[in-house]
Amino acid sequence: MEARIARLESDVAHIRTDIAEVKTDLRGLATKVDDVYQTLAGKIDSVNQTLSGKIDGVNQTLSEKIDSVNQTLTGKIDALNQTLSGRIDGLSQTLSGRIDNVHHTLSAKIDSLKDEIASAKIWALVLYGALVAGMFGTMARGFGWL
Repeated sequence: MEARIARLESDVAHIRTDIAEVKTDLRGLATKVDDVYQTLAGKIDSVNQTLSGKIDGVNQTLSEKIDSVNQTLTGKIDALNQTLSGRIDGLSQTLSGRIDNVHHTLSAKIDSLKDEIASAKIWALVLYGALVAGMFGTMARGFGWL
């Protein structure tokens, strides 16, 4: 039994030395992990600053291009607006003139037609009067009044 206890004590001693080595290795790894963390944090900060600078540069460039395009399009739209407004005004004046001419022409034709209808009415009344006179004359002869 003592041999067993001695063996257990020997195994425990080996386990203690192994644990001491693991502790030493872990301490070494902890410093390495801290070093890697510091290195990566520095690199991440550097990349962050670089990318932020590039993004700001791209933002500035795009803003300038957008402003330039906005100004160009605004100028073109204003020019087109003026051109179309001029054309519309010219067309409006032309159409107004043509409509006035058609109005005057139709008014003259309507007045002429009114005069012709009035003349036709007079002729119709004269013809009706002659027809009545002829009818009365025929009736008067027929009844022996004349």
